[in-house]
Amino acid sequence: MDISGVISTLVVGVVIGALGRLVLPGRQRIGFLWTILVGIVAAFIGTAIAGAVGVADTRGFDWIELIIQIVLAALGVSLLDRARAGRGVRR
Repeated sequence: MDISGVISTLVVGVVIGALGRLVLPGRQRIGFLWTILVGIVAAFIGTAIAGAVGVADTRGFDWIELIIQIVLAALGVSLLDRARAGRGVRR
């Protein structure tokens, strides 16, 4: 991945984080910066998975890669939300 790929993945990661959060029902108790960070990580990992499976470079828009990234972001947001909720319940 060259520098333009890294920069575009960072930008796409912001959108991926927001989309991952939107597909989850209810309210998540994590901040916007955590959502962005989860989205960026999901974008990098999703791109790697799509490349390994062979669906990263298709003609037109890479819908399968985008779906993989959104699912990973939703999973990451959900796990982070549960971890933060577990910390706040201590008595």
